[in-house]
Amino acid sequence: MDLVIRNATLPDGRRGIDIAIEGACIAALGPALAVRGAQEIDAAGDLVTPPFVDAHFHMDATLSHGLPRINRSGTLLEGIALWGELKPQLTQEAVAARALQYCDWAVARGLLAIRSHVDVCDDRLLAVEALLHVKRQVAPYLDLQLVAFPQDGLLRHPSAFANLKRAIAMGVDVVGGIPHFERTMADGAESVRLLCEFAAEQGLRVDMHCDESDDPASRHIETLAYHAHRLGLQGRVAGSHLTSMHSMDNYYVSKLLPLMREAGVAAIANPLINITLQGRHDSYPKRRGMTRVPELMAAGIDVAFGHDCVMDPWYSLGSGDMLEVAHMGLHVAQMTSQEAMQACFLAVTQTPARILGLKGYGLAPGCHADLVILDAGDAVEAIRLRAARRYVIRRGRIVSQSQPAHAALNLPGRPDSVDFRLRR
Repeated sequence: MDLVIRNATLPDGRRGIDIAIEGACIAALGPALAVRGAQEIDAAGDLVTPPFVDAHFHMDATLSHGLPRINRSGTLLEGIALWGELKPQLTQEAVAARALQYCDWAVARGLLAIRSHVDVCDDRLLAVEALLHVKRQVAPYLDLQLVAFPQDGLLRHPSAFANLKRAIAMGVDVVGGIPHFERTMADGAESVRLLCEFAAEQGLRVDMHCDESDDPASRHIETLAYHAHRLGLQGRVAGSHLTSMHSMDNYYVSKLLPLMREAGVAAIANPLINITLQGRHDSYPKRRGMTRVPELMAAGIDVAFGHDCVMDPWYSLGSGDMLEVAHMGLHVAQMTSQEAMQACFLAVTQTPARILGLKGYGLAPGCHADLVILDAGDAVEAIRLRAARRYVIRRGRIVSQSQPAHAALNLPGRPDSVDFRLRR
């Protein structure tokens, strides 16, 4: 074998597991495998997981914080206005350079698959060309899936639909939308119909920014579920954000969730950004804003967490750490049982991989040898500590390595210094 990982703990709780890797694939997995590796890693009981997956990001805007100015109100709408001011100043080289820097951050964090929306409401399609170049460049070490995103509204912007079709023809993977940003609710519903029919004709997946609002009357997710079911798009459609669901009445949601389940529509929440941008018009009590994650999961709907933004017009923080995203999601949704915390870990690994349709993802013979060894004993501890990524492995090759978290204490009244790992 080319690489053998010994004594691993897996996310499902199995312990003392060896993972044998041959070439770019997992060849065998089980306790005490009788194989030798050209290279061996002792996981020493640490958690070994498939890589983190970010189901919702904006790589064309990442690391642009402060350009051309800072979002002083912190609102979604000022962020959109800021992006509109920045677009004419963008260059393909700058967009690509910032995106490549972020991809380096991602790999170091064990984040090896990202779905990024890219704005198509710029007739130059400059950001599209930049991110298609980045996608090709990072392909050996990171899966980048692009969504054609009409940021200024499919019907509100005069050339948005034509540009979206151009972007798809250039190689963008997924059809995006933003129905709640159209001029009227009727236009929003019409944009959903047009986009879903186009995706069905092209055999593409759909991922729409949907109901990113505190308005409980913003119900485009119902329209999205209807067209997904009508057009046979089950399993290929996601609604991102869905924050209006936080403000909807329980009776309507009790009708909505089965519709989403029947239509095979997934939900993507973005905890860091939803909790920051929503509820801005509230005094007190103030709404949390994130969609109903536990209820969606209980209804059998796939729910993933996305990072959404890192240092851009909407959010000045972030580092590409999906464990930070899971940590915030856990707290906002009050998902503190052991099972719920495990579900939050799956929301940044297995579930988004399924939503993106990633092939060869997982921990089984025949899967890609894409793995992360975390400085944690299980998934809950990984979230609690935002654990160091001891090793990040892509297609059987170590692409990043970090030291476990240690602290050296010299305390009054203690005869010796204490060097310990930040673990229980």
